[in-house]
Amino acid sequence: MAGQATTRGGWGAEPAIDPEIGGESTTRAARRRESSIDHLIARLAARRHGIVTRRLLLAAGLSARQVDHRIALSRLHVLHRGVYAVGHLALTLRAHHLAAVLACGPGAVLSHESAAVEAEMLREATAGEIHVTLTRRCRRPGIRTHQAALTAGDIHLTEGIPMTSPARTLVDLAATASTPNLERALNEARVLRLLRPGELDVPAGARGARRLRALLDDTTTFTRSEAERRLVALVLKAQLPRPRTNTRVGGFEVDAHWPDHRLVVEVDGYATHAGKRAFERDRHRDAILQTAGHRVLRLTWRQLTTEPEATAARLAVLLHGGGASAT
Repeated sequence: MAGQATTRGGWGAEPAIDPEIGGESTTRAARRRESSIDHLIARLAARRHGIVTRRLLLAAGLSARQVDHRIALSRLHVLHRGVYAVGHLALTLRAHHLAAVLACGPGAVLSHESAAVEAEMLREATAGEIHVTLTRRCRRPGIRTHQAALTAGDIHLTEGIPMTSPARTLVDLAATASTPNLERALNEARVLRLLRPGELDVPAGARGARRLRALLDDTTTFTRSEAERRLVALVLKAQLPRPRTNTRVGGFEVDAHWPDHRLVVEVDGYATHAGKRAFERDRHRDAILQTAGHRVLRLTWRQLTTEPEATAARLAVLLHGGGASAT
């Protein structure tokens, strides 16, 4: 139509006639145009965990009025200024992480506890805020920002989210996280093989450097689960010799080992030891270790948590009183 305004990308201006009440041909054309735009938005969001930004939509050819129209209709839900969830708010944690990074603009990366959770080094962050690091100041509700100059080696792209590398994340956690969370993150990073030899360089004088170096030097604290951590705590409380943890014995990686006493302790968690195959595998391991002259004791979470005194007494007998076998 002569004189009709157009916008970037060829989408055209919003229809002058409401598609719900206008003429039939105008309604069909408007609906087709609306559907095409919505399909474009859906495709953009599908590659970004259900998240789009105003900047992205404008670059794709939508007008500001078309974006605002979809916000008013709740087709776009505002998460942060200029950052939207498409269609619904049933978002994953990963989507919220990406939204927070996008809200802080170019150069922002997920960091600290949030990056540790994304990398599966921690189960969850201790507070509801999402941590983001960038070089400039930025304030956004629900986002805790940190200012730092990051190198290219400090940044990884994981599932489309720019975030600090595992090594940089641990350095950041050393300055801000509790000691249990720092130890847990370091342990999981080792278990998941997220760190390359010599990669974790702790800057001299950095906050938390002494704490992190102490954990790096103390290889006996390397444990894989809360049950194993509970075992080490129980051993120390009972003033028993401290074991090596997650070390190799007879070709197998075991949970705890006292080399001088030829004693191996395995902590059985349901997730990794349930089922017939796991039962057979564990007994096969035990038989080989016992044939090689090691005593093997299997403990459960219930024994560690509800029978700590009895469990410590059994360990004391095996460590100080000798004993030909363990079960």
